Formats: sequence, C-alpha cells, structure tokens
Amino acid sequence: MNETLCELYARKSVRAFTEREIAPEEKAAILRAAAEAPTAGNQQLYTILDITDAALKAQLAETCDHQPFIAEAKLVLIFLADCKKWYDAYLSVGCVPRKPGVGDLLLAVSDANIAAENAVTAAWSLGIGSCYIGDVMENCETHRELLGLPEYVFPAAMVVFGYPTEGQLERKKPERAAMEHIVHENRYRTMDDAELRKMLEPRAGIRGYEAWLTAFCERKYNSDFAREMTRSAEQYVKQFSEEEK
Repeated sequence: MNETLCELYARKSVRAFTEREIAPEEKAAILRAAAEAPTAGNQQLYTILDITDAALKAQLAETCDHQPFIAEAKLVLIFLADCKKWYDAYLSVGCVPRKPGVGDLLLAVSDANIAAENAVTAAWSLGIGSCYIGDVMENCETHRELLGLPEYVFPAAMVVFGYPTEGQLERKKPERAAMEHIVHENRYRTMDDAELRKMLEPRAGIRGYEAWLTAFCERKYNSDFAREMTRSAEQYVKQFSEEEK
C-alpha cells in the first residue's frame, strides 16, 4: 500500500493538542494544499478565514457548542462558501448577472469542503492533527456578525489543527461501515431493516443495537444543536432563494 493511502486510512479526528506550534512553512503548505484542491470551473468558490485572534478563537469555542479545544488549537481555519466575489466581479465589468441561487450555494459548499479536506490531508502528512467543526453553521446571526459575513457567503466548515497528544495518537480510530453498505452499484438501493442493522450494530457495543441507536438519535439527530443548525442554515439559504421565487 502506498504512503498516501496509508495516511488516508489512518487519519482520525484530533481534539487534544500539544503546545508545539505549527511552523509558518507548515501553515503555508496546508493553505497551499487547500488552494490546489479540485474546484468547479476553476472558480475557487470559497474564502478561507485564518483565525489568529485569541479572543475570537475563544468566542468561537463558545458559540460552536462550547468546545474549549477550539481555543487551544494552533491553527483555526474557516472555509466559507463564497458566492459573492464572482457576483461582485461580474457587476464590476458591467455584466447583468442573476443573483446567486441555491444551486450556486451548493456548488460553493462543495468547493469549500473539498479545499478543507485537502488541508486536513496535507496537515496529517506533516504529523499535524485536525478536527472538523460543523457547529460553525449554527448561530447564524451571531456568526455572521462575528466573522463579518455578507450576503451570499456561508460558513461551510471550520477546521482546527495542532500536533496530537500521545493519548490522541494512541486512541483507536472508529471503524467505518463495511463497503457493501456504502457502495451501491449504478442505482441507489434502499437498505431494509436487516441490512441497516448489519451496518450499524458493530457500533452498539454492550448496550445493544436498539438501545444504542435510540440514544444516538436523541443525542445527535434530535438534539438542540441539530435543530439550531437547521434553523441557521435556513436563514442563510433565504438570501440565495430570492432569484428562484
């Protein structure tokens, strides 16, 4: 197996970091890797916020579901789906562009997340751990003000980086579902109860499948933060829906 595949298979989320700083050349390499990611039409429909202000990092640790390790990370990047800059460029040369719509938003979110994954992969190759923070999509009004986000700009992902502690390095990576459940050939295949159970039951442990899945549903899917993420996303999407009305 080649080195790239080994790193992709081994990479896991890291939520505890050592005091070791990320060197400027390492940071530059991570950002360059992000910018070299595949992108729709070479548009790079994203802007990356490099969060260097300690007070802002502390605020984000609170607004993103009260996670202190965000403030302790040595590098914090927010990947914004940015439909504004091209729209502004079109206006600047006298074009008459339509307003960005939901389709543009989805394409920009895809671009932003591909760039984020390139950054994560590059960091891991340097021995630097990372963790995606989806909670940046929550608290729409707060984060728009905190980060100065104008119309047609959406926080697709935040990623925090740092050198992992020994405990994080030794922690076992959670197992992924078997490929037979993840890869469908040619057409989508709705899985029946038996196959869903086969896919998920290994994660249940001693609690038992029904008890584990019920608890997981309440802790994740029905949680307050999940509802807030949906509400916030809907607020962002409204501005992209004007053209489609």
